[in-house]
Amino acid sequence: MSSTLLLHHDTMIDHDPGRGHPERPDRLRAIVSALRERPVEGTRWATPSSAAVEAILRVHSPEHLARVDAARGKQVSFDPDTHASPSTVEASYLAAGAAVEAVDAVLDGHARNAFAFVRPPGHHAEPDRAMGFCLLNNVAIAAEHALGRPGIERVMVIDWDVHHGNGTQAAFYERRDVLFFSSHQFPFYPGTGAVQEHGRGEGEGHTINVPLSAGATDGDFRRMFGDVVVPAAERFDPQLVLVSAGFDAHCQDPLGGMALTEEGFADLCATVKAIADAHAGGRLVLVLEGGYDLEGLAGSARACVEILAGAAAPGGPDTPSPVGDRGLRQAVEHHRRYWPL
Repeated sequence: MSSTLLLHHDTMIDHDPGRGHPERPDRLRAIVSALRERPVEGTRWATPSSAAVEAILRVHSPEHLARVDAARGKQVSFDPDTHASPSTVEASYLAAGAAVEAVDAVLDGHARNAFAFVRPPGHHAEPDRAMGFCLLNNVAIAAEHALGRPGIERVMVIDWDVHHGNGTQAAFYERRDVLFFSSHQFPFYPGTGAVQEHGRGEGEGHTINVPLSAGATDGDFRRMFGDVVVPAAERFDPQLVLVSAGFDAHCQDPLGGMALTEEGFADLCATVKAIADAHAGGRLVLVLEGGYDLEGLAGSARACVEILAGAAAPGGPDTPSPVGDRGLRQAVEHHRRYWPL
C-alpha cells in the first residue's frame, strides 16, 4: 500500500497517427523519460496487459469494437482527426488494459494510487464512435470494470482536460452510480459540455459540467474544485475516484487556451487525492488524456505523480479571474439544485 503505481507499455508509443499530428509518440516519451531519468520516491512501474474484450464491451457496442478490430495492422482514418497506424489497435487495447489494471491494483490494496500513462487517449470515444484522437474510452472502461467488482457501487470520474469528455458523459448520462464532472474550455471542441447537460432519467444531476471561457487561471480552477467538486463528492460519497488527466489546459499548450500551470495541476491532483482519502480509502486512479506541449505535459504529469506519492500541494490563492468567475457562478447556480453548492 506504500507505493504509487505507474503503468506504461512501449507499444503505446508505436501508435502513430501521422506526420504533424499533435497526438504524437513524443508525448509519452517525454513523460516516461522524465520520470525514469529522475524517479519520484515512492513510485514503481508496471507493464499492463491488453484489456479483455468483455471489459471493453461493457462500454462500447459490438459494432464499434468490430470497426476498431478491423483496423488492426492497417493505416485507417476513423474521422479527419482520428487515425490508426499498424500498431494502434494493439496500443488501444493496452491503454484500456492499463486503466483496468490500475483500478484492480488500488482496489486490491497492491498500490496506494495509480497513474496510467496511456495513448491513444480515450475520453472522446463514445460507445459507438471513435473521435477526437480516441478509439476506446479508457476511463469509462475502468469505471465499468470497477462497478463490476464486489462492493463498488459509486464511482466518481473527474475530467480536467481542456476538452469536454463527451464520450465519458455519453456512457453514463442516464446512470446514477457514476458521478461525472468535467471542467473544460467552452465553446470548443467537441461542442458538448454546456452547463445544462446534467444527466437524464435516473442520471439526472449526476453529470456536472463547468464550461469556462479561454484564459481561466490556477485560481479559477482552485475555486471551482473547492466550490463544486468537493461538496458534490461529499454528497455522492464515491468508493473510487478516477481522473481523466489531460494537461492541455496548460498555459503553453498549442491546442488549448487556458492558463493553468504545473503548480495548478498539482493543486487539482491534491484536491482529488483528498477526496479519495476522505471517501474512498485513498483509492484514486489517474488516466492520461491530452496535453500537447511536451515541456508542459511532462512537467505537469510529474507534478501530479509527486502529489500521488505524498508531496504537499504547492497551494496558492483561489481568487477567480473575471473570466473564471462568470463561468463558476453560472455552474454553481445551475447545479445547486442537485448538490449542496
